[in-house]
Amino acid sequence: MGAAALNFRASFFAAPHRVMFLGGAVQALLAMAFWSLQIGSHYAGLWSLPVWPLLTQIPMTTWHALVMGSGVFPWFVFGFILTAGPRWQGAGDLGQKQFLPPFLLLAGGWVLAWLALLLPVLLVFGLALAAIGWALVARILTRIALLPALSREHIRYVALAAWLGVIGLACYLLLALAGDPAWGRVGTMLTLWGFLLPVFATVAHRMLPFFTSAVIRGYVVHRPAWALRVLIAAGLGHGLLSLFDFARWLWLVDLAALVASGHLSRIWWHRTIGGNRMVLVLHLAFAWVPIAFALFALQDLPGLLAPGALGQAPLHALVIGFFSSMLIGMVSRVTLGHSGRPVAADGSMWASFCMMQLAAALRVIAELPMQGYGTTLLWLSAMTWLLGFGVWALAYAPVLWRARLDGKPG
Repeated sequence: MGAAALNFRASFFAAPHRVMFLGGAVQALLAMAFWSLQIGSHYAGLWSLPVWPLLTQIPMTTWHALVMGSGVFPWFVFGFILTAGPRWQGAGDLGQKQFLPPFLLLAGGWVLAWLALLLPVLLVFGLALAAIGWALVARILTRIALLPALSREHIRYVALAAWLGVIGLACYLLLALAGDPAWGRVGTMLTLWGFLLPVFATVAHRMLPFFTSAVIRGYVVHRPAWALRVLIAAGLGHGLLSLFDFARWLWLVDLAALVASGHLSRIWWHRTIGGNRMVLVLHLAFAWVPIAFALFALQDLPGLLAPGALGQAPLHALVIGFFSSMLIGMVSRVTLGHSGRPVAADGSMWASFCMMQLAAALRVIAELPMQGYGTTLLWLSAMTWLLGFGVWALAYAPVLWRARLDGKPG
């Protein structure tokens, strides 16, 4: 084995964020490129594509929800939390024997899942491997959450959410086995409202005011526990009410989430934040949470709009506006900070973030009643997301397999 290969191996496998972030980057580019091609063909009519055998058995939208919710975001969540979580609790960094098995299982599982587009029987095996890898991560997080520490609330929420995500992926596995679309709806609900929103909200609650205090003198850190609890509970409530067709009560939890997230966004803001883009992106990303729940409430309040008038606009304000934008900010910060580089927003990171904002706006606008333009905007949103993330990956992915500039381990 040559020196270059040895250096790559030593650097790439040195820390959990390296392997997980790179796995997520590959998955994100593949998933959104595939989705953009499918939208361009089946929705916008820009070209013709053959029908994939797997997509004759499960809806294309279910496949998209599965791949993005369970196959893209978790990589970055795991990379971040397996690096930061032990430090939250005052524990040492994880060793390779802890984070490499989940990485290999997740990677192998999703390779099989993509091959299942041509050979559908492989989906069961792929999702089973991915679920085992995910469960190993959840077990690690549970052990960390049980460590004695001054505060364990944040890591406990993340650990619990990880187990809900495992159950969500298991539901998709049942969909692959039985073909019943009801399992796909349960899987989507658990992944979105049981895993993604609680994890992203918890990480923001823990880290956003901390990062802000590090760059703004005199900044007072506020972490009202009630707001995080209300936001997580309201999100779970929204998912359960939607799943069991109690749509007439959705406005109650939507307004609760709007109040909680709006309060957090307001108290975290500081007039000087605009001078530091690395912190600014986190605040702007979180600002999409009250926007998303305002749209949910507007759609769900009785008598205001026709049922479903805003379509998927509120959902994508949350998924693209909040999750994708926060991902760019948090992952960039970890990648830079754990490679011995200055933690500052460069042009690539800022451009990627701005394109995510455009992608979110286009996706929301695409749901408005505009004859002949909705599908085109839907496709443009997907392409903008892909381009934006591609800009980030081109600049930051190589850092993941290169040695730290400061010579430190990790």
